[in-house]
Amino acid sequence: MAATTLTISSKNYSSWSLRGWLMTKLSGIAFEEIVTGPDDASARAEIMLLSPSVLVPCLTYKGARVWDSLAIGEFLNEIAPKAGLLPADRMTRAHCRSICGEMHSGFTSLRAALPMNLKGHFPNFKVWSKAEADIARITEIWRECVGTYGGPYLFGKISIADAMYAPVVTRLLTYDVPLDTVCKAYCETIMAWPAMQEWIADAKDGVEEIEEMEVEF
Repeated sequence: MAATTLTISSKNYSSWSLRGWLMTKLSGIAFEEIVTGPDDASARAEIMLLSPSVLVPCLTYKGARVWDSLAIGEFLNEIAPKAGLLPADRMTRAHCRSICGEMHSGFTSLRAALPMNLKGHFPNFKVWSKAEADIARITEIWRECVGTYGGPYLFGKISIADAMYAPVVTRLLTYDVPLDTVCKAYCETIMAWPAMQEWIADAKDGVEEIEEMEVEF
């Protein structure tokens, strides 16, 4: 087995797997993917937002296991500092950590109302009010960061923050959520990220389907 592995679940549905995978790609460290099957109870619970999982994503590096996306990102920043997963400036780094933490612990209404589904497309989707509030806050963060640091990524150069918000980009596109010019440009930047294109291509080649995630509600 490779010295470094990343255990993930569905590439079509699992937002947390995507975050961990993008961070690992960003680090530049060679790794092997271990993909759990769609019937795995722990992975399914994570996708369905029923419970957190220590199974996915989970980075194994030289025998050490690191799970939870933020922990993976911080660990990768330590072992691959030249990759620049976090901004070099202390105050900017604190800002980056703050918005990553907000993504990690918040926006539960958005997660529930607009589940990640890369193969799906639901035009004219009705977004309920609590999810609209989450979208408003996220787009506020994007405009503030792009305005402060100049874009095209949230902190100028690509960072952990872009990996944390990448699944939201896919959700907004899947459900045709209207966006202002700045946020639309940011979404286009993320979707053009080669690592994102690789993940999405793999997701669309996959055959797994979780019926509950395909319901239009």
